[in-house]
Amino acid sequence: MFYTCGPNEAMVVSGVCRSPPLMIAGGRVFVIPCIQQIQRISLNTLTLNVKSDKVYTRHGVPISVTGIAQMKIQGQNKQMLAAACQMFMGKSEPEIAQIALETLEGHQRAIIAHLTVEEIYKDRKKFSEQVFKVASSDLVNMGISVVSYTLKDVHDDQDYLHSLGKARTAQVQKDARIGEAKNKRDAVIREAHAMQEKVSAQYKNEIDMAKAQRDYELKKAAYDIEVNTKKAESEMAYQLQVAKTKQRIEEEKMQVQVVERTQQIMLQEQEITRREKELEAKVKKPADAERFRLEKLAEAQRLKLIMEAEAEAESIRVKGEAEAFAVEAKGRAEAEQMTKKAEAFQQYKEGAMVDMLLEKLPLIAEEISKPLCEANKVTMVSSGGGEVGAAKLSGEVLDIMSRLPETVEKLTGVSISQVSCTD
Repeated sequence: MFYTCGPNEAMVVSGVCRSPPLMIAGGRVFVIPCIQQIQRISLNTLTLNVKSDKVYTRHGVPISVTGIAQMKIQGQNKQMLAAACQMFMGKSEPEIAQIALETLEGHQRAIIAHLTVEEIYKDRKKFSEQVFKVASSDLVNMGISVVSYTLKDVHDDQDYLHSLGKARTAQVQKDARIGEAKNKRDAVIREAHAMQEKVSAQYKNEIDMAKAQRDYELKKAAYDIEVNTKKAESEMAYQLQVAKTKQRIEEEKMQVQVVERTQQIMLQEQEITRREKELEAKVKKPADAERFRLEKLAEAQRLKLIMEAEAEAESIRVKGEAEAFAVEAKGRAEAEQMTKKAEAFQQYKEGAMVDMLLEKLPLIAEEISKPLCEANKVTMVSSGGGEVGAAKLSGEVLDIMSRLPETVEKLTGVSISQVSCTD
């Protein structure tokens, strides 16, 4: 019988042919009823609220610590799964969680006892890492792995932590008042220096402005002379540049005319080429195509006549061979038949001759009566001493047939009646 389980569960099969027991984490297994047994163990993550109330620290201060731990039975590690099965098989999830909780709480109390309140309160990360490390090394032997541990809360009933906070708060407030006074003093000093620097800067700025005004007037006069000179040069250069530009424009116009003429010549050449190709496509190529078609038709007709002649010759040859084979086969059959007849005549002699004669009697009778069948009209004349009519005619035929044994005996020397009696 097949059993299955999800990824959050493991199956343990024990019994006949299962030593040691087979452990399957998330899958299926075949179990033989009556001689094998299947058990299940949960692999779900367990959330534990680890509370340690009134634990004395290294300095003898009682504090209460609460931590949150996530742990689970490790199903991927076969050794850890085997250890977990040995210790927790048959137990429910609450029972497993209680065992792990008591173990973790013991380690938490031990670590609290080795630290001071300040170390626990100020460096919670370090405390959590120590608990996680110590608890993991112990719980791994039970097949349980600690997924995470976080310090949730630290408090005491003696207001020790509150007192530490007050001292720190007072120190911070003191430092704040001192800092505020220093900042105000520094601000007044900096304001006086700023005012002095402002007045000095103002006077210096006015002097600099006067100097700048003088320098500006001098520079402006020099610049005006230079500007006028440059303006005159610019006007002359402008006129020269206009002349050069007009000349360049004329040259460009001539160049454009040359290009246009060249394009016209190229267009005319292309038109001539197009007309040549059009003439070739409309006249020459159809003529070549017609000539090619007629040549191919003539060639096809020639090949057709050749193939028909060859086919007819082959047919005549095959027909002749078939007729020759048929004649040869017929001749061999007749020769073989004659040989067998000769052997039969040699063996049976008179009996064979009589059998052949008896076989031919119907044909003889047919040949005797054939003239009568061909006659359109028969006139019977009676002398009055015998039969008249059809009886007379059939009697004559039978009379002719009764004379055949005598004729055969005269021809062959074999008496049909004697041979029949002998047989």
